[in-house]
Amino acid sequence: MTMTRLGAVTLGKQLSSSDISDTAIALLDEQGTVAGWTQTAERLVGHSAGDVVGRAAALVLPSFGTAATTSEFVERCQAENGWSGAETVRHRDGRVLDVGLRITRLRGHDGTTRWLASMTGTGPRTEDGTNGSAPGPLLTHAPIGVTVRDRQLRCTFVNDVAERHDGLPHTRRLGCRLTDVLTGSHAETVEAVMQQVLHNGATKVHEYRTYLPTSQGPEHQFAASFQCLQGADGSSLGVCVISADVTANRQARERLAVLSEASARLGSTLDMMQAGQELADLAVPLLADYVAVDLEQSVSFGEGPPVRVGATGRHLPAFRRAGLASINRGVPESPWVRGEPVDVPAASPFAAALRAGRSRLEPVLDTTPGTWVDNVPALAHRVRDNGMHSIMVVPIRARRALLGMALFVRTKDPAPFHEADLVLAEELVGRAAQALDNARQFAREHTAALALQRNLLPRRLRGGAAVEVASRYLPADVDHCVGGDWFDVIPLSGARVALVVGDVIGHGLHAAATMGRLRTAVHTLAAMELPPDELLAHLDDTVQRLAEEDCDVPEQTPAVSGATCLYAVYDPVTRRCTMASAGHPPPAMIDPQGRVAYLDVPTGAPLGVGLGDPFESVELELAEGTVLALYSDGLIETREQDIDEGMHRLGAALTQPGRSLDELCDMATRTLAEQEPCDDVTLLLVRTRSLDPSRVASWTVPGDQEAVRGARDLAARQLAEWGLEGLEDATKLIVSELVTNAVRHGTGAVGLRLLRHQVLTVEVSDSDAFAPRPRRAGSTDENGRGLLLVRKLSRRWGCRSAPDGKVVWAELELPRDSGPHPGSP
Repeated sequence: MTMTRLGAVTLGKQLSSSDISDTAIALLDEQGTVAGWTQTAERLVGHSAGDVVGRAAALVLPSFGTAATTSEFVERCQAENGWSGAETVRHRDGRVLDVGLRITRLRGHDGTTRWLASMTGTGPRTEDGTNGSAPGPLLTHAPIGVTVRDRQLRCTFVNDVAERHDGLPHTRRLGCRLTDVLTGSHAETVEAVMQQVLHNGATKVHEYRTYLPTSQGPEHQFAASFQCLQGADGSSLGVCVISADVTANRQARERLAVLSEASARLGSTLDMMQAGQELADLAVPLLADYVAVDLEQSVSFGEGPPVRVGATGRHLPAFRRAGLASINRGVPESPWVRGEPVDVPAASPFAAALRAGRSRLEPVLDTTPGTWVDNVPALAHRVRDNGMHSIMVVPIRARRALLGMALFVRTKDPAPFHEADLVLAEELVGRAAQALDNARQFAREHTAALALQRNLLPRRLRGGAAVEVASRYLPADVDHCVGGDWFDVIPLSGARVALVVGDVIGHGLHAAATMGRLRTAVHTLAAMELPPDELLAHLDDTVQRLAEEDCDVPEQTPAVSGATCLYAVYDPVTRRCTMASAGHPPPAMIDPQGRVAYLDVPTGAPLGVGLGDPFESVELELAEGTVLALYSDGLIETREQDIDEGMHRLGAALTQPGRSLDELCDMATRTLAEQEPCDDVTLLLVRTRSLDPSRVASWTVPGDQEAVRGARDLAARQLAEWGLEGLEDATKLIVSELVTNAVRHGTGAVGLRLLRHQVLTVEVSDSDAFAPRPRRAGSTDENGRGLLLVRKLSRRWGCRSAPDGKVVWAELELPRDSGPHPGSP
């Protein structure tokens, strides 16, 4: 039978109390004869003490038989001071078992020698003759202490390792009981355990902690296995004690427990500051008495380029405190609270760790006067008053970028930090860095999306003579990022305004970019003077086309990525408002008496879903001073409230007589501070105005060429009445061209209207539904220059459809010194 030495068996595995309690033990004399047997050995190989005591070990250890003589095997063990390796043993029923075998030499009085054979099962034998699992941990070269005691518990044999465990030399130990050489409750407890083992023959395991006599480091944890040695007749001969240092195993278990908890607790938030606090809360008191987590300034706000690890140059990065935790209430160790900038002394361990780009361990913190601590008086005071004596500084890094640093401090715990603690701290910080990096990436996207959306939203709303305007936009919470809400007030011809509010499905940069595209599309369609239902139909086509363009594969069916929208047009001359909805919540109307009602607007399908159903418009007359509230669903729907409750809350907030629109906006959104919004919140409030009749002049002229002269005269007289003689020439030319076109291309009477509001508007209506198109006239053409002239003379011009034809209009700037007109807002 070939023996295999185990130089690298079970690498990385550590001894544990369960390992030594399952170890089968046999005591051999100098000639290799079994002198003592244990119950664990009987359970492993099936032989009782009566079967093997007094017989050669080759009975159960075939390797003994491979040597020429038993003494030759013993001599080999003596030469190597023991032996360990993979071995096979013969079970009583004939089976061959794979075990891990260790032969340990023991010394007694007068130089006598005994051998302890310890065996650990390593798993069943496979078909190819090898064991199915790695040999047990006792086959590693981790030292074990062995002590053999007689029935009076006096030490009879011991190995050298036992002395290194408790500091007792063999000369002092041999022939003595444990209580003869050690005082205290520990020795009495151990002897009580050994008495129990002698009495009932069972195996006992005792764990204890102590400082190694040869080490100045932290305390170690030991596990001792007590087994009764039996003679040939089964009687108790004494006790064999095997002790092993299980500190590494305990530390590994504690480390796994901490890392397991870290996996569960870290990464639960995308808020940078909260992620830093999670790391601090996790490390106290598991690893340190006080922990501070500081984030690099640009990281904490999700802005700026990343700082490379170790590339700090002359100037250290700026930090902001993100996490604090302490075993003491109120965290008295920190001179800075969360959110405050942190001062990093240039000569401190923090700066050294940043410059080196790696962790720094100071087992004993030097706080004597004149050290770097005194460079920050507030910090020096707290370091000394709280007894900070050992620190670890670990940079927080991800993707080769410096995110921050974590400080671990011991105050009440007298044990200094050691390398094993630093390894665990780096593991924790590494896992936290992943969470912080995710939060940083999210914060950067959130900041970019928010900046994009704010740049795409109108910076200043102007209601002109039609409405007074106020608005609020609140971005979604950090977990949902910014959305695609938008709102607008678009000036139209004839002093009218278009009121718009919309909400793109989804969140993030894509939603914000889509919102910008839709807002631009609405402006373009509004310039075409389309009715609300027609405008939404064109916008629906636009959304579907954009979705098709966004598909990666041309043949792929476009995913539904739509939007909701409410579009309304208000005319201050008639005080009539026309509106249509594409899946958007209904607007609230508050009349001048303070009564609130939600308008019954046909909801329609959201934009982009492709149902093809036509949109419907409704028209209503609004009293002057009526407030319309257009909003997105984020204002009325939260995690805690359904839509009905939100609409009731919004209505109650808006029915506050005598309040300005800004005050009403604040009151409507204030209650959301107590909620947790899950979507963007958009609110657009408008208070309607009416255009004073004295500012509107309208006539009907016959549809013939004589009407042109009469129309010019009517316009000139009205301008004189308004004190706008300076605009007479330009206005008369515009009226001439527009009326001439109306007479030439239409039938019946022609309408002429002048409106004086922020600008002077000239409108000419006729029965022809076709919009005029300017064209470039040749040098010899007699016609084709009229609309070009209108364009040159006016601020802007256009055409809109009317129920019985069309209206062509042009706007002129009012003179700066014209002054306010009676009835102007």
